[in-house]
Amino acid sequence: MSQQSALKVMPHKPTRKRKIHSWPVRLCHWINLLAMIGMVMSGWGIYNADPLFSFLSFPQSTTLGGWLGGNIAWHLAVMWLLAANALIYLIWGLCSGHLKRDFFPFTPKSIWRDTVQALTFKLPHKLGEYNAVQKVMYVGVLLLGALLVLSGLSIWKPVQFSGLVWLFGGFDIARYVHFFAMSGVVLFVVVHVLMVLLVPKTLVAMITGGKKQAIKESADE
Repeated sequence: MSQQSALKVMPHKPTRKRKIHSWPVRLCHWINLLAMIGMVMSGWGIYNADPLFSFLSFPQSTTLGGWLGGNIAWHLAVMWLLAANALIYLIWGLCSGHLKRDFFPFTPKSIWRDTVQALTFKLPHKLGEYNAVQKVMYVGVLLLGALLVLSGLSIWKPVQFSGLVWLFGGFDIARYVHFFAMSGVVLFVVVHVLMVLLVPKTLVAMITGGKKQAIKESADE
């Protein structure tokens, strides 16, 4: 056997390049932004018609619809856009591996470590890679979205979805759950915008997709 044939040929792992944010992620992101603005503003108008808290109401200028009937019409219309967009995003994210690759894994230890680094302004940021704090925030807002859908259905159709109403502990409690879940989403958006202001290049990447990065693939793919 010749020396050349005896040499072991090491398998070469092929590489491919992809954008930091693929076009489905960017499209769903911006549709979601517009839909959430419509949901929040119309929701505030509905809330004003029957406030949960005597000390809280929203200025008419920040609501969408002009009156209760208009608020409800806008809320339901935008709801279908938001639901369709979320469904498309989840299906694509699962099939493409986006959710598993970008949002997991994270552990209590990594969350604590990255939180401390973020509070001390020592947390590094690399485009296309989420730290543990970002991962848990994105997963958390997806769970809040599911809670919003379920509580919203309970409020919208309490007779048809009486089982959901029962799970929430009644119609009134479902309203509180819906309100606080939406407040959590609004808080996420505020933190998200603040992070974008601190790292403006993330906004450019979400518009253009960012520069392509080399991604290693396994040899058997």
